[in-house]
Amino acid sequence: MISVFYKDNLENIVKKLGEQGVTIYSTGGTQKFIEEQGVHCVAVEELTAYPSILGGRVKTLHPKVFGGILARRGNEQDLAQLQEYGIPEIDLVIVDLYPFEETVKSTTEEQAIIEKIDIGGVSLIRAAGKNYKDVVIVASKDQYADLEKVLVEGSGATTLEDRRRFAAKAFEVCAHYDVAIAQYFLHNEPQQYFQASLPQGQVMRYGENPHQDGRFYGNLQELFDKLHGKELSYNNLVDVDAACQLVQEFTATTFAVIKHTNVCGIASRPALKDAWEAALAGDKESAFGGVLACNAVVDKATAEAINEIFFEILIAPGFDADALAVLTTKKNRILLQQKQPVKQPYMYKNVLNGILLQDSDTGNYKDWTDAGARPASTAEKADLEFANLVCKHLKSNAIALVKDKQLIGKGCGQTSRVDALRHAIEKARQFNFDLSGASMASDAFFPFDDCVRIAHTAGVTAVIQPGGSVRDNDSIEFCKQNDMVMIMTGMRHFRH
Repeated sequence: MISVFYKDNLENIVKKLGEQGVTIYSTGGTQKFIEEQGVHCVAVEELTAYPSILGGRVKTLHPKVFGGILARRGNEQDLAQLQEYGIPEIDLVIVDLYPFEETVKSTTEEQAIIEKIDIGGVSLIRAAGKNYKDVVIVASKDQYADLEKVLVEGSGATTLEDRRRFAAKAFEVCAHYDVAIAQYFLHNEPQQYFQASLPQGQVMRYGENPHQDGRFYGNLQELFDKLHGKELSYNNLVDVDAACQLVQEFTATTFAVIKHTNVCGIASRPALKDAWEAALAGDKESAFGGVLACNAVVDKATAEAINEIFFEILIAPGFDADALAVLTTKKNRILLQQKQPVKQPYMYKNVLNGILLQDSDTGNYKDWTDAGARPASTAEKADLEFANLVCKHLKSNAIALVKDKQLIGKGCGQTSRVDALRHAIEKARQFNFDLSGASMASDAFFPFDDCVRIAHTAGVTAVIQPGGSVRDNDSIEFCKQNDMVMIMTGMRHFRH
């Protein structure tokens, strides 16, 4: 039985079956395709004595089809019923599924989408898979090459191991298909079950550490063209994700340096080369071996400046030809041209033998409330907005110090917010930044006024934080008494 939507690379299989004297049953367009290969084919309608009905919704759903697939070859009663009702044994089923996901991506017309919910195909796949001891099931064009190899090497015969392997792949295809349909119907409604199905599992060299196995499930080709360099590792992908999510927050020309998912340097400037130099200056030490990302086409001048340091990966929306000539001089350096934003509506973590799911943190702030001594100046407001976005992408507890839209100090992953601030100030001083007039962002509220006191002493004049502490007023009063800006956003940005 052959009934497929995608006929690519099916020619050799059809011809091989014809040469081996196999009787082929088929439907509609697939029947026509098979006959065009010069191979005889029997229409399913001849077998069932029923035409395709309901606009093609019912073609193969008939006992003469499913009986031939589900009959147990070692069961005398099954075989007797096949003979009684004139049902042929069907030993091979090649069926794929209507392109439901592709249709959802290409249209919002509900009827067109609904008609791409396959019924007969799924039923045939499940029937053949259930009876894998006697039947081979091929449920995807990705398995055509494997089937052809089996047909050639075994002269049409298959082993139980072959059939079980094909069945496993077939049920995997059905599972992915059902998840896609369920997610379409659920939209943003709560799910009773955790549902996720991502294609193209790719084996990594190893996981986070060499003794751990690692895989990636997803389609990198949708997001990037890899222009140069070695294969991406598990840790590379984690850092690339962090870099892309950070940089796409900014509309101005921005360059960022990522190390172990935290940003160690980021700046916005009118020219990309200037943005790069300002980002690098934020922490030249940590930038070594980092992941670089920007939101503008890389020109030759920027490429030459970047080329002076060692880095693992550079992500950009484009590269000038002469910039690529400079950057490809190092064999292992990875260059990724990003084709579209990273869109992740949900975030997942595996904990306690289960899964935590939450919406992605796509917000910046709900409200901008002036709570300090004065409103922010134009320059301070720009820096506070910049700092708040950067802080959102640092591991908690997090503090970001910004001046002239340049990250000049940060503290992240600390168990105390005071420690995070002290670390940020120390980083700024390490690279000789003047903190006078700097702006500070915190990912969560200040439970005491200690952070604003320390920041003021260091030279910080403006602070942005979510607020929400029972002692907010302590920090607010200190800012009012010391001519400091205090912005309350009402939106926390924990990132554990």
